[in-house]
Amino acid sequence: MLPLASTMGQDHGSSISMTMTLPKPPATKQQPVTDDYFGRKVVDPYRWLEDRDSGETKQWGLEQLAYTREILDKVSGRDKLRARLEQLLEIGTLGETQPGGDYYFHTRRDGKQNQPVLYVRKGVDGRDEVLVDVNPQSKGGTVALDWWYPSHDGNYVAYGTSESGSEMSTLHFIATATHKLLPDTIERTRAASVAWKPDNSGFYYTRYPKPGEVAAGQEMYNRHVFYHALGGDPVRDTPIFGEGRDPQDWPSVQLSNDGRWLSIVVSQGWSKSEVYIKDLRSKTPPLRITSDKEFLYSAQTYNDDLYIVTNEDSPRYRVFKTPVNTPTHEHWREIIPQSDAVLTSLNIIGGQLFAQYEQNAHSLLKRFTTEGKPLGEINLPTLGSINSIGGEYDSSSAFYLFSSFTTPATIYRFDIPHASTTVWDSVESGIDSKQYETKQVWYASKDGTRIPMFLVMRRDLKITGHSPLILNGYGGFNVSITPEFYKTLFPWLDGGGIFAAANLRGGSEFGEDWHRAVMLDKKQNVFDDFIAAAEYLLQEGYTDREHLAIRGGSNGGLLVGAVLTQRPDLFRAVVCQVPLLDMLRYQHFQIAKLWIPEYGSSDDPKQFPWLYAYSPYHHVKPGVSYPAVLFMTADTDTRVDPMHAKKMTAELQADNAGPNPILLRIETEAGHGAGKPITKIVDEWTDIYTFLFWQLGMS
Repeated sequence: MLPLASTMGQDHGSSISMTMTLPKPPATKQQPVTDDYFGRKVVDPYRWLEDRDSGETKQWGLEQLAYTREILDKVSGRDKLRARLEQLLEIGTLGETQPGGDYYFHTRRDGKQNQPVLYVRKGVDGRDEVLVDVNPQSKGGTVALDWWYPSHDGNYVAYGTSESGSEMSTLHFIATATHKLLPDTIERTRAASVAWKPDNSGFYYTRYPKPGEVAAGQEMYNRHVFYHALGGDPVRDTPIFGEGRDPQDWPSVQLSNDGRWLSIVVSQGWSKSEVYIKDLRSKTPPLRITSDKEFLYSAQTYNDDLYIVTNEDSPRYRVFKTPVNTPTHEHWREIIPQSDAVLTSLNIIGGQLFAQYEQNAHSLLKRFTTEGKPLGEINLPTLGSINSIGGEYDSSSAFYLFSSFTTPATIYRFDIPHASTTVWDSVESGIDSKQYETKQVWYASKDGTRIPMFLVMRRDLKITGHSPLILNGYGGFNVSITPEFYKTLFPWLDGGGIFAAANLRGGSEFGEDWHRAVMLDKKQNVFDDFIAAAEYLLQEGYTDREHLAIRGGSNGGLLVGAVLTQRPDLFRAVVCQVPLLDMLRYQHFQIAKLWIPEYGSSDDPKQFPWLYAYSPYHHVKPGVSYPAVLFMTADTDTRVDPMHAKKMTAELQADNAGPNPILLRIETEAGHGAGKPITKIVDEWTDIYTFLFWQLGMS
């Protein structure tokens, strides 16, 4: 039986308390399967849990969920946490703003709405009108608005919707003036890239094959580019690009302002891409203008000139320019050199170049002429993040969405002719940001690399060395961790907790070198970075081992899973969300072959050893006392398969020699996280905080 170390508040009736013991987890049968990896035999005792559709696996999942509910639902104080989260999640959210002609489009979610609504304004100071609201389309709010693209004049909008977190969008069209849907619909447009022709007669877009059009299992790959004539039959859409290429190639499209030149950027993992240019007045195939080297490129055409952003021989990126009719590399001319900050995006708005940078993990926004002459930096309200920049090549305004850890998202309008900034839209939070402080600290990793980390806490918090602390991390795929407004953060801060976000290697905070430092055979570096962050927080007296929790999701779930097995003595509790944990078999599920350039594959004799060296599922050891763990997954996740969390739960429950609980939470009708309705987010965070407050002794 498992004695509990702490309780929340007062013990009421059957609530969990220090004097109670936990029931044992459901027993999980073992059916060992042995694989031979180049002479190394590896036993997998829970292979049967990979079959999510089998009745046996479903029954096992129900038993695990019942076990988790039996424990978490009895923790006292849970109802108060839920009530506070419901209140916080009613704070509105704002999304990207994009002009089109006289129209201005943006998304917003208010109050109890499960999903954001796409609004349109006629004129920059016009009144918001609902254009697309998916909330009435499902009782539980499980239909999501995935993405949207207005035509250049704003008369039409293409948008995608999907159900239950699947992210496999269906493309729809709506006329802006009448708010009427067009009959055209196109299926299998996951994360679609769309480029409208200037006359609205059609557009270029990406889609996936239907089951049966390719070999079984390949319908999650083979993303190709097509042209659709508005009003035409999608079955007859013209194929433009993708045939005969690697199924894992990921093309995206952009059209020049005159509609003549189509740019196709092909991502091949997160450290390499190619650019193709197609003259739409010619029958010649797209021309590749980049080398086959391991660099990243993007390109867009404006007024017959091509603008290329790349990290080729410049890990923090620079900008080149060339006439689009001579697009090959020998004609490129540098117009914006590499700087000490990382260039993260370039937008051509109102005839100017708007360049977004990151410096020490916060955003900067600078303007340049089309020849690269500096026009000045746009002042931002505080250290924070720009989440999106909107505007067209002939717009008179640029719009950027800004937030920080304690400041909600605000849309700012930059008036280009007057070089002035005003608030265009904002939300009321009811939160006094002055009560909280954010500071950035630096620490040394195992190999001496200096790593920055954000700490957020109440200003009046006394640092005693025993404060509850959540350490968050991700560390991969060129994803930066920058200050953003998290509504769910405030129950933790107001409960006396500290929030820490480490800028681990693997992100893009300091350019491509920072990213590549943990790719493939160097993955251990990111685990070392995270462990060093925890040790720094202990050494500096922010917390102790009994009050330190770690949390990560997706690639961050792999992070905390690996650290859990490498340093189980360092943490009190772990929240591991939608994780990758079996790194020998991950590539066989969902869309995971796309991640081989980042991780490698156990099918490769060179790459197998480094994956096996850290794969969390293969490093759970019998007789070790592990921290309390809450695994979280979703049976409809189409990115990271739920088999990872299921198998790891079974392994830890069987081998854990300590008193701490190993729990599994399986979500239904929700996927990896995108498009998750507010009701499910409330449920999810109620469980996370119930678990953490209980384990770390908070009230």
